[in-house]
Amino acid sequence: MIERIYPKGTPTPRGPYSPAVRAGDFIFVAGQGPVDSQTNQYSFGDIAHETRHTLRNIQLILEAAGASMADVVKCGVFLRDGRDFAAMNEVYAEFFGEHKPARTTVEVKFANPTMKIEIDCVAYKPR
Repeated sequence: MIERIYPKGTPTPRGPYSPAVRAGDFIFVAGQGPVDSQTNQYSFGDIAHETRHTLRNIQLILEAAGASMADVVKCGVFLRDGRDFAAMNEVYAEFFGEHKPARTTVEVKFANPTMKIEIDCVAYKPR
């Protein structure tokens, strides 16, 4: 069974997609960016600030689906500027600690040229 997840208190999608989808024991979280979950507005700043907002949004979505950051098995990290890798990585490590999911990190061009980061992930959480 496929379940589309629209958690309260998380950023509203800016397009025709679900914030997360549960398919069996897997939870697929759509790409999240630096959106303040309280105001539903972008919160731009340095890469550490944007990474923190992005990962908090993922954390909120996972919690609403009954999972946690420890359940994440794969992340995709998209950076506007590859030189931000080290600073992003420091904040990323704060959220994952010893739970180190597989990860791909690439440099991209975003539709919103001010945005510095987007992260998506897949979590495994048996029901």
